[in-house]
Amino acid sequence: MAGKVVICGINTAELPVLSAIEMAELMIKLKSGDERAREKFIFSNMKLVLSVCQRFHDKKESMDDIFQVGCIGLIKAIDNFDISLNVKFSTYAVPMIIGEIRRFLRDNCSVRVSRSLRDIAYKALKSREKLQQGRDCEPSLYEIAEDINIPLAEVVCALDAISDTMSLDEPAYNDGQESVLVSDQISDTSKMDEVERITLMQSINKLSKREKQILLMRYFIGKTQIEISNEVGISQAQVSRLEKTALNTLKRSL
Repeated sequence: MAGKVVICGINTAELPVLSAIEMAELMIKLKSGDERAREKFIFSNMKLVLSVCQRFHDKKESMDDIFQVGCIGLIKAIDNFDISLNVKFSTYAVPMIIGEIRRFLRDNCSVRVSRSLRDIAYKALKSREKLQQGRDCEPSLYEIAEDINIPLAEVVCALDAISDTMSLDEPAYNDGQESVLVSDQISDTSKMDEVERITLMQSINKLSKREKQILLMRYFIGKTQIEISNEVGISQAQVSRLEKTALNTLKRSL
């Protein structure tokens, strides 16, 4: 997002950059109720919002949406900023902007999560930010749970609940020729009635020895492609190709 970036119809390359003195003067004016100073201050700090949004560029949500939510966080930071404290506005605003974006991503998750779990997750994320200050590594879940005085199991469950969902059709591995999907790595534990089983076994007998071996391990024993790969001695991609070929053969046969 370096250089010229147009987001929400705004060319960020044209956004003004104010000096610390100008920022301080504007802040005093807007706190006194000057709406023009408030508007100028918001507009002048949109580059700060953009810099925070870069942390979330890998999310599936629209960057325009994330930027708009970040601007809401900026406005909240302006409204709550105490000019009597000896703190730079950006130091106070960045955590507010990040928090607003994270709440948006959490609440906009495709899987609905209860309010209590979201609250625990939010506390855990805030605790992680606090504990990580001045450290080279992230704090452990044990430290976070102890800091917010919530059982470890609940913290783990809450953070897992707000994590991004993954499509079963999303590639999990690629050998340069063919992708292995997430669904290919999930064991199949479904049950069939006896008639279906007999019919399927008759069709399986028409397959090659290797194809029968892979389908037997995959669908009757319930092993994953990785497990089959390790046991048979071929790559997971090869297992995937043999499995797909065998299934296509069975479809034509059945």
